[in-house]
Amino acid sequence: MGSRVVAVYARSAIVLTVALLTLPLSFGLLGTLLPALGYLPALGGHDIGLEHFGRLLAMPGIWASVWLSLASGLSTTAISVAVTALFLAAFAGTSVLRRLQHWLSPLLAIPHAAAAFGLALLIAPSGYLIRLAAPFAGLDRPPDLLIPHDPFGITMTAALVLKEIPFLFLVSLAALPQVELVASRRLAASLGYGPVAGFLYLLWPGIYRQIRFAVYAVLAYSSSVVDVALILGPNLPGTLATRLLQWMNDPDLSTRFLASAGAILQLGVTATALVLWYFAERVCGRALTALRDRGHRFPGDRSVKIAAASAVIVAIATVFSGLALLLVWSFAGLWTFPDLLPKGLTLRTWQAALSQLAMPLITTLSAGVISTLIAVFLTIGCLERETETGKRGGQSALLLLYLPLITPQITFVFGLQILFIGSGSLDRFAALVLVHLVFVLPYVFLSLSDAWRQFDIRYDVLAAALGRSRLSALLAVRLPMLTRAIFTAFAVGFAVSVGQYLPTVLIGEGRIQTITTEAVALASGGNRRVIGVYGLLQTLLPFIVFAVASIVPALLYRNRRAMQV
Repeated sequence: MGSRVVAVYARSAIVLTVALLTLPLSFGLLGTLLPALGYLPALGGHDIGLEHFGRLLAMPGIWASVWLSLASGLSTTAISVAVTALFLAAFAGTSVLRRLQHWLSPLLAIPHAAAAFGLALLIAPSGYLIRLAAPFAGLDRPPDLLIPHDPFGITMTAALVLKEIPFLFLVSLAALPQVELVASRRLAASLGYGPVAGFLYLLWPGIYRQIRFAVYAVLAYSSSVVDVALILGPNLPGTLATRLLQWMNDPDLSTRFLASAGAILQLGVTATALVLWYFAERVCGRALTALRDRGHRFPGDRSVKIAAASAVIVAIATVFSGLALLLVWSFAGLWTFPDLLPKGLTLRTWQAALSQLAMPLITTLSAGVISTLIAVFLTIGCLERETETGKRGGQSALLLLYLPLITPQITFVFGLQILFIGSGSLDRFAALVLVHLVFVLPYVFLSLSDAWRQFDIRYDVLAAALGRSRLSALLAVRLPMLTRAIFTAFAVGFAVSVGQYLPTVLIGEGRIQTITTEAVALASGGNRRVIGVYGLLQTLLPFIVFAVASIVPALLYRNRRAMQV
């Protein structure tokens, strides 16, 4: 009986997971495409045509917005991949990598918006770096510089790079055990190749094949990001995604047609970026092969090691310095330029904010916990089905998993918003949980799958030999031994949910507020104390969950080391 229950659960989890990864995406794209072509009966659109695309292409600055989105996506991805590859090439298998891994891992818990706020407080014209330089430069007032919101999107790209380096780094670390690191290093060294060159020639191509979809997800996200672009990106014109959000929120409902056409254009921009990146992969692969075949050994790579280590250390220091500034600003009293510290500390900002934080905080916690619990439940079912059949999903299954991450959010979430409105349903919270689940599920699966697959199956065999059913073995043996991995996957999923800005804004239609939506909305006000409170809360919630994910398994099995898998 227990085996039948597990089998039904596993098959049902597979069906539901596939549905969640494909149906919202398909219906969302359809809900965006039809209004873009002019068909939206609720607003009087009955004729299909290309009129709205013509209006879109005639909008002032539209091509500048397209260029900004394309350039920021490609540059963010290129810099992040280059830093990750060079750092791994220089330090894979060393104590330096192990030490820095402990610093890079917590950065995953920091939402993009919080990192962007911290960077803004650090490098703004009245930010802390300018304050440090003020005595030497003779400044008594902030310089007239456009650093956040610069017209080329450099600050926005820098913020995205700070967040994507830890993500690609940890994804690459998961792929590293799949290659022969020690043997390849020895072979390269015996032939006179430097450590960096040997790693890039022999190991990086194999690692990159395993993280390719993660790189595509970074490219898609950075070419269509909204929250970071609102906080740090250009304004006149803004990126394509930020302009689309403005049109979607315009009181004139006829702009919904224009926004839909723009969302399809955003899909085309991201697709173009992916195609360009695909060809860049081929060019870089051939260049690397040519360098290897011509015997370029690059034995003196000390400068490359220093540059790679410096880039990673600067990224870590920048993010944590920004978080420290959020903390100080949230308690700051009078803090005039160029003082390095506020003249006093106060709780007034927190006291004023706490009266308005209750509902956003409850919504953030509820949506995060519910969507992540469902994602964990489905992931365990899918992995149990994989254990039952002995077959792992191939590249097609991995592509299906990454599909919601590779498709621009604004392209299909806007279509889902139109469908939800058309359905007449008033349960926006359930819709919000569903949409969050679409993005949480892939991260939970990716976080838990490696630990699940590395579990020693002999424990299951031993349980069966002792007369345990599959259900009993799952509940009493496998899940307890994977408690740490499950809690970690939950923490990752919760952090993803907390950071969701665009799905919350569009699906909630302004009726549902979370800590993230409130923080980004307050960014335009420029009140650094209030931004400090909300930005800090954005970061604290995932950090608390990650801390719980580390502490609870340690307490549960403090006297059973063998259980701490």
